[in-house]
Amino acid sequence: MDRLGRAEPELDISPGQKMLSAVSGSLLTSLLVTPLDVVRVRLQSQPNTSSLPRPSSSSFPSFTNLPPNLGVTACCREVFWVNNTSPVCLAAGPTLTTSVDSITPSTTTAAADCAVDETRRKTYTSTLDGLRKIARNEGLTSLWRGLSPTLVMAIPANVIYFTGYDILRSHKRSPVNRYVNDGYAPLVAGSVARISAAAVISPIEMFRTRMQAAPAGSSGVGVFKETLLGLRNLVQAQGYTSLWRGLTLTMWRDVPFSGIYWWGYEAGRNRLRDLRYNPTAINQDSSLTSRPDENHTATFVDSFLAGATSGAIAAIITTPFDVGKTRQQVLTDDHQKASRPRAERGPLKPEERSMPRFLYHIWKEEGSAGLFRGWAARCLKVAPACAIMISSYEIGKKMARSMNERKASER
Repeated sequence: MDRLGRAEPELDISPGQKMLSAVSGSLLTSLLVTPLDVVRVRLQSQPNTSSLPRPSSSSFPSFTNLPPNLGVTACCREVFWVNNTSPVCLAAGPTLTTSVDSITPSTTTAAADCAVDETRRKTYTSTLDGLRKIARNEGLTSLWRGLSPTLVMAIPANVIYFTGYDILRSHKRSPVNRYVNDGYAPLVAGSVARISAAAVISPIEMFRTRMQAAPAGSSGVGVFKETLLGLRNLVQAQGYTSLWRGLTLTMWRDVPFSGIYWWGYEAGRNRLRDLRYNPTAINQDSSLTSRPDENHTATFVDSFLAGATSGAIAAIITTPFDVGKTRQQVLTDDHQKASRPRAERGPLKPEERSMPRFLYHIWKEEGSAGLFRGWAARCLKVAPACAIMISSYEIGKKMARSMNERKASER
């Protein structure tokens, strides 16, 4: 790119080569950051829980009406709830035939410990806590749950996104170059490219998000089938447009993110170039262009640092929209209720409201902490993802340009 952020003449780089660069970056990025994305989805979709007090045995309701064979064989593996409303679980011994008369204060205390520990085992308090608990309780491979749809989603999305951005910034007939000031061109080009990409891959993203939000205890194949069945029921009840549920929130998240990211990336990379080649120009406007002799290391370092910094800033700013999108997409509908007319369904769930009202509901119920839940996991995912993706893309284009130049010189 030149000093103003516009790409150098692209006569030597074909669209196919740009797409190949985007694909290679997508593969590498998806493999490295999917575990952080799994933790982010779990953090944002889990219910709001306060610290769980350890109840005393005196606070339990009467057990006289309970079935005589109620219990669990191993604490913190299965918890049986009475009528789905009681906060009490019963922990039996080695059999399931514990009688009501055998219930003692020590038994009920163990039951309380079991319930609390089971809940805490499924509650994630931070990114590192989520990584540790998912790997320990569900297996290490669960951290890559949803990798297949992630790859299916990331490859076409990044091809559309990065190639589209390059075209909007470099093509002579691009309306961005013709009508938009260079200072705002990255904002506009990044936003338009992201709208196109998000509209194409929104159904795949919903499938991936639901897979990653699936609770512990299911195998990968079981989660895949269950998620597919849930989406089929959703389509039968509400039509194919329901697959784009959350697209509005996705746009609210991705469009400003892309605008902020590309503006920050181009500004940051230009400053890094200035610092390397013309330090005196760091605080003044410079006409320095991309150096033709810039090696691969300089290209990688500049694009990596600028991409990571800009991506982290954009991720923090847009986290509330990411929280709203995640919660809306993991919402599970009652199939029979969803098939009824709108007037017979009762009041709307918070996730079914408009974006501003839904985010206001989160803020009112959970405060700012709710709106920014999972921000650390999001930044830890987005910053390296942006850095790896953009540096891979820039290196790929540079390698393609060098290869084309060698071929041209041999003619």
